[in-house]
Amino acid sequence: MQRRQWLAAAAALTATTAAPWVRAQALEKTKVTIAVGGKNLFYYLPLTIAEQLGYFKAEGLDVNIVDFAGGARALQAVVGGSADVVSGAFEHTVNMQAKGQPMRAFVLQGLAPQIVLGVNPRTLPNFQSIADLKGRKIGVTAPGSSTHIMLNFVLAKAGLKPSDVSVIGVGASNGAVAAMRSGQIDAISNLDPVITLLQRSGDLRVVVDTRKPAEAERVFGGPMPAGCLYAPVPFVERYPNTVQALTNAIVRANKWIQQAGPGDIIKVVPESYLLGDRAVYIDGFLAAKPALSPDGVIPPKGPETALRALASVDDKLAAAKLDLTATYTNTFVQKANAKYPKG
Repeated sequence: MQRRQWLAAAAALTATTAAPWVRAQALEKTKVTIAVGGKNLFYYLPLTIAEQLGYFKAEGLDVNIVDFAGGARALQAVVGGSADVVSGAFEHTVNMQAKGQPMRAFVLQGLAPQIVLGVNPRTLPNFQSIADLKGRKIGVTAPGSSTHIMLNFVLAKAGLKPSDVSVIGVGASNGAVAAMRSGQIDAISNLDPVITLLQRSGDLRVVVDTRKPAEAERVFGGPMPAGCLYAPVPFVERYPNTVQALTNAIVRANKWIQQAGPGDIIKVVPESYLLGDRAVYIDGFLAAKPALSPDGVIPPKGPETALRALASVDDKLAAAKLDLTATYTNTFVQKANAKYPKG
């Protein structure tokens, strides 16, 4: 009898001590919808790698990735409730806090924006400075997206207002390439592989290139975190284990990319990403690789840089009192790197 009582007590103790650990590891939400604006871009390569190599599934997640024409539309999907998480530009977290809809970034995909501003050599053969863009048509992935925000920032530094140019959404794929080649737009703010494709065919003259982290810091005056996973603050706080699983997958993808060669990337990404030219895609990857995060860590000074860029074209944002520390967390990334030190 005493033995049975002792065994029962031991089992009860094990249950009470083990249950919290089990609950802590269990995913609160296994099905997650991620909205992204231009999934084929190198800007979002870690997302594709995590999906294609099964890193999300390895964490117990059933992830549905929905692609949109630009980051602004991906954000709208989360605000509207049709998606849970955004894979998009970090600066949206700053913008949304100012609008009273706080978002929090929890893992970085890009160290630098990777956005290139270039002019059309056919319609602007005598281009000399940013001032020459006044009155011109400029293509961005989508109005309000990170490509639009960077364009506005560069214009502001040159003394131009957003209203001094005509902005046209051209997407992040073949449509953007066609718009430049046909002369529909005089300049473009876009990313790879679109940029490399246009460069190789002689349809683009690069003016600002933030694929290079050093140039990005020079342009923005500090570290400018780019692609990341972010979500409404209530989502992050309500589903911490799910957020941790998402972070784990992206950190593994980040590390895999740093060790990968062009041939490895070609084998993993969908054929449609190549835009019909593998050589161009390889060149684009080599150009973008230095701007991709090696470990998912968000630079602490990044939010300040993002706010400066946004405030340069938005007086209301410049006057707003924001808690920039609430726009991101590195807690999940630290745990992910401890779990996957080598990817």
